[in-house]
Amino acid sequence: MSVISFICDSDKTKFNFLKIDMNKTIPTFLALTWAITSATVADARPASMQTSIPINQQVQEVVSHLVGAMDTSAQAKANSNAPNVRMTTCKVTVQDAGALNRPGSVFLYQEQALSERLSSPYRQRFLRIAPTTDNLKVESAAFKPPTPAAWIGLCGKPEAERIVQRKDIGETSCSVFLQPRGENYIGETSAAGCPSKYKGAVRITNRIVLHQAGMDTLDRGFDAAGNQIWGAKEEPYQFRWIEKGKR
Repeated sequence: MSVISFICDSDKTKFNFLKIDMNKTIPTFLALTWAITSATVADARPASMQTSIPINQQVQEVVSHLVGAMDTSAQAKANSNAPNVRMTTCKVTVQDAGALNRPGSVFLYQEQALSERLSSPYRQRFLRIAPTTDNLKVESAAFKPPTPAAWIGLCGKPEAERIVQRKDIGETSCSVFLQPRGENYIGETSAAGCPSKYKGAVRITNRIVLHQAGMDTLDRGFDAAGNQIWGAKEEPYQFRWIEKGKR
């Protein structure tokens, strides 16, 4: 669950959770909870203030919503079909980033693993959190590293040692575009989604809500005919903080 994932690159692990008949196994109120969270987030900031937040401040707020460790243990406890996944995210320095290093950019490394197999992440990616070119949104661009095994456990190192080269982060595979809503940030891929070659999907979409308790992410894969063939149907993955901002 890049992870971040934000799931914009290919998974190596297949979860049965993705094949649940939501009408039979998930109470309707969970779907309603997702809709309410996305559409009517409690606004601690006035609406007028949301549009006036400096874009670089928005970038930093998105980063603060991501850096640290969160997992889906509470969701897995409530639903035996849901996987218990940990997502770990930390800041990195990308040397020789060149044109990738837009003004205000922050680079992150993120990995996701089953909680009982933390040393074997199934998703690894680098993220560039930056203003869009029109300064209207925050873009989270995911990059798929060509040698992922080299970066396992990177967030366990001191920040001063988390230095990578441009060639290490690979090429961008997908972007999620975020905007503030109250204390939260809501984002999604472009309307067309992102190209994919995973599990028969030719296109993937993702919608996320970053909030004080963690992150909810709703990612889906579609075939060439536009039919959803994998991914969440109603209930998002519900990541909750276990260690915030200590990376």
